[in-house]
Amino acid sequence: MIVEDPHQFICPGYIIREATAGWEHGGAASLRHRVFVEEQGLFATHDRDAIDQQAITLVALSTCAAEADEVVGTVRLHQPQPGLWWGSRLAVAPGYRSVGALGSELIRLAVGTARARGCETFLAHVQARNAVLFRRIGWDLEEEVTLHGAPHARMRARLERFPPAPDPAAGRLALARRRRAA
Repeated sequence: MIVEDPHQFICPGYIIREATAGWEHGGAASLRHRVFVEEQGLFATHDRDAIDQQAITLVALSTCAAEADEVVGTVRLHQPQPGLWWGSRLAVAPGYRSVGALGSELIRLAVGTARARGCETFLAHVQARNAVLFRRIGWDLEEEVTLHGAPHARMRARLERFPPAPDPAAGRLALARRRRAA
């Protein structure tokens, strides 16, 4: 059972957008390290790879007084060949996983960004425990695989479910909501 303090401050809104400032890129890299190296142990020292040199980084930013404050979620996307896009390294900070649909919003913006740039196929290797989230928002399972010693699912986005996002740096607002305790 999840027990939450009803008096805990919850940021009322989050900005979901392409990382443009240095602090946003740094915050995304730091969050990925905390989630994939420290929390999950998928990588020994860091999760950075050659894809980072060409990837578009999207971030979920908490706000304070309506200004972007802290990177609390991230995902990257890249196009290894014309028309084919991949999403990877989706991460949401532990304290923010139950206050909104930040992961879903990052995924939606990733696919929408790729669609606006000519995407014909959008794939992702998703940790098996997160496949339900992807199915719920319009993805299909293609194959179960093991990556970095952990079960994953190769999934494909149903592109018609995701409107194009021609200006991901403009971003969108995601409002906070608490999950109910079980």
